[in-house]
Amino acid sequence: MTDRLDPETVAAARGWKPPDGGAQLLDDLAAFVRRYVVVTDAQASTLALWIVHTWAIDAAGSTPYLSVTSAEKRSGKTRLLDVLRLLCRDPLPAANVSEAALFRSLGDRPRTLLLDEIDAIFGPKARDREDLRAMLNAGYRRGTPVLRCVGDGSKQRVEPFEVFGAKALAGIGDLPDTLADRSLPVRLNRRGPGETVAPLRENRPPADAATLRGRVQRFAEEHDDALADAEPELPAELDDRAQDAVEPLLAIADLAGGEWPHRARRAFVELRRGDDASADESLGVRLLADIRAAFAHDDADRLSTSELIERLATDDDSPWADWHGAHVKPRTLSTILRPYGIRSRTVRLDDGTTPKGYRRDQFEDAWTRYLAPPSQEAPLSATSATTAYPSSSDSEPVADTAASVADTAASVADTVEPGTPHESSDVADVAVRPPFSEREGAESPVEPLMLLDDDEYERLRRKLHGLDGKAA
Repeated sequence: MTDRLDPETVAAARGWKPPDGGAQLLDDLAAFVRRYVVVTDAQASTLALWIVHTWAIDAAGSTPYLSVTSAEKRSGKTRLLDVLRLLCRDPLPAANVSEAALFRSLGDRPRTLLLDEIDAIFGPKARDREDLRAMLNAGYRRGTPVLRCVGDGSKQRVEPFEVFGAKALAGIGDLPDTLADRSLPVRLNRRGPGETVAPLRENRPPADAATLRGRVQRFAEEHDDALADAEPELPAELDDRAQDAVEPLLAIADLAGGEWPHRARRAFVELRRGDDASADESLGVRLLADIRAAFAHDDADRLSTSELIERLATDDDSPWADWHGAHVKPRTLSTILRPYGIRSRTVRLDDGTTPKGYRRDQFEDAWTRYLAPPSQEAPLSATSATTAYPSSSDSEPVADTAASVADTAASVADTVEPGTPHESSDVADVAVRPPFSEREGAESPVEPLMLLDDDEYERLRRKLHGLDGKAA
């Protein structure tokens, strides 16, 4: 498809003044896209803003990529790239590009990369293209060039190549996680029986494309300074990376006025929510989320590794139930959790056994950093509290040591008024928390012994058996 539009038409369009601060221009861009491709309202709004952004790229410090994907072929991906090619600034259509060719093509001036067949580059059957992916990862933010040696022999020198610029990446399936995280998802479906679009001929571009492209160019030129200084309000529903991505587009929407400030924010949130968040998250984040649900099931504060795996495997849609034909292995859990600083340890369970497992507090920091807050916390009922911390009246002692410690702890408790600190020097280092009955959400008292964590339990056991100061 030709990129050379009628110069006289473009020149005439550059004299056009945007009514309503540019809202009409964005309306016209969205309508133009929908004439040739079946997209949702949110997708059309995003595409219109992104087209203007390609012309205003000099005012932006970062750029959101477009992730144009579909489940099957013949869903309109290449057609959408053809439409963008008519309207974007200095388009560079490509497919199966090499890393060297790409950074040299982008290094001279800002260009809009329209990269098709991305599944052939990063798909499961593709050869290793990590250098290309690293370059694309860097290209979403200004000031992160790639460094390459140029020249011959001993006269080689290192030169930076700027790879920053707007990019649309189209293909079947999903992008690699790191690229998807920098992209606005535009997932296309094959046209249904009642959906029609106008034909788009490669050798006969639409007559109004040149006029529309000229209007976009003039709008960007006239408002370059305002866009560079803009600090739009960012939707709280989006994470930090997504907020960075949409900021330059929101600046355009706010400048355009009319319904576009609200329309843009609604579109970006809808695209993110409509996207399969679990597919974009890493396996580690998925595991953290599923472990949080496993602990919340009965408000457990510790779980053995085997029990944790059983709980993870109850969700048939999760990867943990069928991990290479069986439940996920303890070693696999350990490997995935290790980068988050979480390791299995010996835990004491309610029945007195001490298997390897995990405690809730080991995950609290990672849950806060990598997961959205849960919609609601599972209430701590009397039933769940009793299950997690059984009293001595409900269960038989399982070991002589546990029975001895329990009896001693009970006798000490009899000499102290409920709710007051223990004053005995023998147990002062143990009673560091208020009685369970005074804790928020507690509905019944619980055996004091079961409130001790593993280290406290061992310290008390050794003290009661006269082992202090002796080798373990």
